[in-house]
Amino acid sequence: MLFDSHAHVDGPEFDADREDVLARARAAGVERIVVIGAVGDTTSAERSVALAEKDPNIWATVATHPHDVEKMTPEWWAVHERLAPHPRVVAIGETGLDYYYDHSPHQVQRDAFARFIELAHRVNKPVVCHIRDADKVPKGAHEDARRILKEGRALDLGVVIHCFTGTPDDARAYAELGCYVSFSGIVTYKSAQPLRDSVPLVPRDRLLIETDCPYLSPIPKRGKRNEPGFIVHTAEQVALSAGMSFEQLAQQTAENAARVFKISAA
Repeated sequence: MLFDSHAHVDGPEFDADREDVLARARAAGVERIVVIGAVGDTTSAERSVALAEKDPNIWATVATHPHDVEKMTPEWWAVHERLAPHPRVVAIGETGLDYYYDHSPHQVQRDAFARFIELAHRVNKPVVCHIRDADKVPKGAHEDARRILKEGRALDLGVVIHCFTGTPDDARAYAELGCYVSFSGIVTYKSAQPLRDSVPLVPRDRLLIETDCPYLSPIPKRGKRNEPGFIVHTAEQVALSAGMSFEQLAQQTAENAARVFKISAA
């Protein structure tokens, strides 16, 4: 069983063939998917929850991506407050810090991140984090994120660092905090040796895999729209980097995702 811990199959990219995409995922061995309701405005959160309500093997998260937090209104917050306790919502996210694109001011991102952690505490659900650093000096997104996670006691809830793109030192630091660390198709790219070096630094009981579809298709699907069934290729590389068989990696990451998201065993 494979578990895609982070997918955006609610989005318009899948409107024409969503059922076919989900059927291909099942055929590839992907039995469970967490759909992230955090792209753009709150319609993403609404769509993700609606999708999870219809499919017993899909769950949802709600939040606003750090790219868009500058646009947040009281009405956006009200939607998240309303949806967060929903039984098909298993986490708050993706929230966090993106210092690479700088679509929202850093302080606005930090404030929203802390506020989403507060919301997670109120509903007793884990936090899914998007942390991307700048490619220039000064950096600091990972350091700021770890500080906010510690100050907000997010580790008491469970923390997922989704689509990890940091250094091996960052991976080690998140592991020491007790975070779950998720690897996407990027880990298969020729230039991504630091990510492959990071995999064995994460304890096996906190490894996750994801597609982040429709983005970041793994090799050999790079250049195509990503979809949950493509997670097989990511799993193969993460297994190799972790020194595990594919079957061991699939089972371990599925168990880890079920644990952090508090989903009962299949």
